[in-house]
Amino acid sequence: MKIAVPKENREGETRVAASPDVVKKFVSMGFDFLIEKDAGLNAGFTNKSYEDVGATITEDTSSTLGAGDIIFKIQRLMTAGDSVDELSMCKENSVVISHMSALTSKSDIEKYAQSSITTFAMDLMPRISRAQSMDVLSSQSNLSGYKAVIEASNHFNSAFPMMMTAAGTVAPAKVFIMGVGVAGLQAIATAKRMGAIVTAYDVRAATKEQVESLGGKFLIVDEEAMKEAETSGGYAKEMTEEYKKKEQEAIKKHISEQDIVITTALIPGRPAPKLVSREMVESMKTGSVIVDLAVETGGNCEVSEKNTIAEHQGVKIIGDDNLPGKLPKDASSLFAKNLLNFLSPHVDQENKVINFDWEDETIKDTLVTKDGKIVNERVSGG
Repeated sequence: MKIAVPKENREGETRVAASPDVVKKFVSMGFDFLIEKDAGLNAGFTNKSYEDVGATITEDTSSTLGAGDIIFKIQRLMTAGDSVDELSMCKENSVVISHMSALTSKSDIEKYAQSSITTFAMDLMPRISRAQSMDVLSSQSNLSGYKAVIEASNHFNSAFPMMMTAAGTVAPAKVFIMGVGVAGLQAIATAKRMGAIVTAYDVRAATKEQVESLGGKFLIVDEEAMKEAETSGGYAKEMTEEYKKKEQEAIKKHISEQDIVITTALIPGRPAPKLVSREMVESMKTGSVIVDLAVETGGNCEVSEKNTIAEHQGVKIIGDDNLPGKLPKDASSLFAKNLLNFLSPHVDQENKVINFDWEDETIKDTLVTKDGKIVNERVSGG
């Protein structure tokens, strides 16, 4: 059985879906591993580093996808109308595993369903204990949270920590994190390590203790409403209009005093909630910085723009939709390990093939298309 990894063809994507360490493990299980020439260069992985662990280097995307029984990708397959039609290059009845943005990419998924391929969306991994090591959202969000703080510090016109010198004292930066998931928690930890005064906010009451454990202060809006704000999967629910009004008032007052704001709030399958209005941005000090990690799904900030550093009345708003791609070596290595952990339980070592257990929760929840149909109810809406 052949596992194939093409170069990522989407603009700006620097990651690769397999690291040499992970390739070595699949080769040791008896799989043939194919990787497109120079696919790992942006992540610091040379062709030789793959060849040294037993991989075969292929010449181009077409020959790579055309030979793979199992295909690993970072981002979903490109289709007719994109710069490269990757879907048409895939081997018949192949299995493609990637981050698909499955809940917001219906048109592409319908095209996959019309073909013979089987697709898995790693972004639909269930929030259960044994799936934590397979969770690409967590592994990549962790890096996003870290990089968001670094990007903010690069664009901020002052230092982060307090500095006491003979010439005077430099005040510490005030950093406000909105949304306390994996990215938010890492942003809190990173900003604290850099010496900032950190506050954070989330609609879920359970996150208050997590914020405080990292040395941050929690902004409370409505404690009773917050207790009802979390789904069984650990995600935030859509809040009532009354709560949103209270939320806006509390945030408006707090945000005007902040130097750095990092927004990370997402609702699966829905546009990102608007938390930072134009008026709030205008209330911030000149030289302040906002990093909007939700820009891919519309953004938490009213004036953020996708893949642009916008400036509004002296405030910079960074709207990068792929911060993990700015840490490609670590991001690729973690993504590859997520894939290894996802597939390992289904490897038939004796016959050197992968036999999926279609009743396994991690398989059922991530399976999107099979046998010419969309089989995932979250994606189809069924």
